[in-house]
Amino acid sequence: MKKVEAIIRHYKLEEVKDALTEVGVTGMTVSEIRGFGRQKGHKEQYRGAEYAVDFLPKVKMEVVTSDEDLKSVIDTILQTARTGQIGDGKIFVTNLNEAIRIRTGETGADSL
Repeated sequence: MKKVEAIIRHYKLEEVKDALTEVGVTGMTVSEIRGFGRQKGHKEQYRGAEYAVDFLPKVKMEVVTSDEDLKSVIDTILQTARTGQIGDGKIFVTNLNEAIRIRTGETGADSL
């Protein structure tokens, strides 16, 4: 099993969620986050004073998938979340040793 974490633009969330559902993803966790990378941030004005906004709003999606479905999950996120501009985000993949469904006690791929 693998855990896929994708940091994407907030307005792409619904589109990515719908595309992942079409390829068979049955669940995900979504968090609103803030961060910066190459995009850096921008300057804004408030009541005549200029200030820097360093941390930009993003969304972090977490999906746990089988090793067999990993490529289709990654490809779907890449195709759907990409705009071609700086700030499209990142995808991180980590090995997942165990998953347990609390309600039934099912483990491994059965718990997904």
